[in-house]
Amino acid sequence: MTIEGTTETRAPRIRLGMVGGGAGAFIGGVHRMAARLDDRFDLVAGALSSTAEKSIASARDLGLDPDRAYGTFEEMAEKEAARSDGIEAVSIVTPNHMHYPAAKAFLERGIHVICDKPLTSNLTDALKLKKVADDSKALFILTHNYTGYPMVRQAREMVANGELGTLRVVQAEYPQDWLTEAVEQTGAKQAVWRTDPAQSGAGGSTGDIGTHAYNLASFITGLTLDSLAADLDSFVEGRRLDDNAHVMLRFGGGAKGMLWCSQVAPGHENGLKIRVYGTRGGIEWVQADPNYLWFTPFGEQKRLITRNGAGSGAAAARVSRVPSGHPEGYLEAFATIYTEAAHAIHAARTGTPLDPAVIYPTIDDGVKGVTFVEACVASSKANGAWTKV
Repeated sequence: MTIEGTTETRAPRIRLGMVGGGAGAFIGGVHRMAARLDDRFDLVAGALSSTAEKSIASARDLGLDPDRAYGTFEEMAEKEAARSDGIEAVSIVTPNHMHYPAAKAFLERGIHVICDKPLTSNLTDALKLKKVADDSKALFILTHNYTGYPMVRQAREMVANGELGTLRVVQAEYPQDWLTEAVEQTGAKQAVWRTDPAQSGAGGSTGDIGTHAYNLASFITGLTLDSLAADLDSFVEGRRLDDNAHVMLRFGGGAKGMLWCSQVAPGHENGLKIRVYGTRGGIEWVQADPNYLWFTPFGEQKRLITRNGAGSGAAAARVSRVPSGHPEGYLEAFATIYTEAAHAIHAARTGTPLDPAVIYPTIDDGVKGVTFVEACVASSKANGAWTKV
């Protein structure tokens, strides 16, 4: 992936550390692949598990220097900051409740942070982390990876260019089916922490996937959420967090929206979809078929815009890697966020202005996501009352 027209030269790979993501952690592997896809990072250190023994074993499996396999993130932050060849950035891929203390430890030492979403498990920690990030010279990047798809960038560009006119309606949905049964009671690692309020926070499906749908809607439309009315359910008996949510949205400027997220919807593996309608036309994008964007100008036939094909623009081309007709998907979109982070870190390294085409989710996007979750929970507890965001 390149930035057209940039004067950036090939820089040394960024020395990367990782907190979490050890053996059995799905998302850790995803982050490592994303970091390496465009050859911009080297993983050189890690505190990869909640125990020193597991962390060292995971580091050995990844081929890390034993001297840079740490038992805790606190030890890693302190020792890496003291090294002349210490890490420049860290990926935080722990359960939600550990995002705040881990990110804080590295930001305070001037180490850039690339953090999985949601930002934190609660709004109090989110606001405290924003203060730390604002006071730090280091960058903070949140991996809302769906913003990295070329056709999502295309949709954002079309909205910004006024091709849809004044926006009226936004519909986002993210259904899954993997929690249709109480798999957390079988000890399934990914389900256990996601359904535990102490680790996940106040939101279940809202925090895990609803934040993705909300972030995607905000990213494409540029709209600011004013208030919401939410109806959250925990359909599986004994489950402590929501596994399904219906949310009505009111945006500043008068646009309205609906968001549905569910992890108890049989037949949906990962059904992220967004539709946006304005006075001049509408668009639809489906994550399961990500190289296509449907555009319907009002009164005209529906048009298919393809990645690097007819109708796509510079925003999509900039984050595409392979020729037309060759699909790009989840890992490539994730890698886009890492490469955008690399561009920003390189600019910070050299003291050069960052190309305005570089886009990545920030600490502010993270605060908005946690605010969204807590507003959904508060609204649902008030029988779906409209709640200011």
